[in-house]
Amino acid sequence: MARWSPIERSLRAQHGPLLVGVDEVGRGPLAGPVVACAVVMPPEQRAIAGVDDSKRLDAATREVLATRIRERALVVALGAASVREVDRLNIYHATVLAMRRALSRVPAALGRAPDHVLVDGTPLRTLGVVHTAVVKGDAKCYAIACASIVAKVTRDRLMASLALRYGGYGWERNRGYGTAEHQRAIAGHGLTRHHRRSFCLAEQGDLLEGPG
Repeated sequence: MARWSPIERSLRAQHGPLLVGVDEVGRGPLAGPVVACAVVMPPEQRAIAGVDDSKRLDAATREVLATRIRERALVVALGAASVREVDRLNIYHATVLAMRRALSRVPAALGRAPDHVLVDGTPLRTLGVVHTAVVKGDAKCYAIACASIVAKVTRDRLMASLALRYGGYGWERNRGYGTAEHQRAIAGHGLTRHHRRSFCLAEQGDLLEGPG
């Protein structure tokens, strides 16, 4: 992504220069939270070379870009929804909750309200703020792509940290997604408190409780 997108240039002309890009990671895994990130990049600066949808980048590139984004951004704000909230609310509402938590931190960090919010995907009725939704926005919009990268790096680091405490599930590799390795570990060791029971039971049937 070599430059700010036409969508972002148009929104800045309509609403003002300070756009918040919002994206999340972790809707699909069997374990771990949903993590959302809200990013305000300086509108007068050119896009950081190499920024793209985080899914298109390898882990090492994401790490480098996440550092550059944090160094340059006016605001990087994170929000999460826990495994218990995913099970209690469902994944859609937990995702919106994580986004709302990230967005709630932006005004204080920015020193004012942002001019407009740009989110990946379809419009979110319960987000609580006026926003523009862009399908595949992480591949089309610079600010969303920046949020996508930081959210992905943050969650991957968290899952690698949890893997040190809960060995055998391969979270340092699968990040909590339902790979064959992960599902074999669940069948053999049961569920931890970091597993989404609603997801795991739907896929595996009645599993025994594993380590806490």
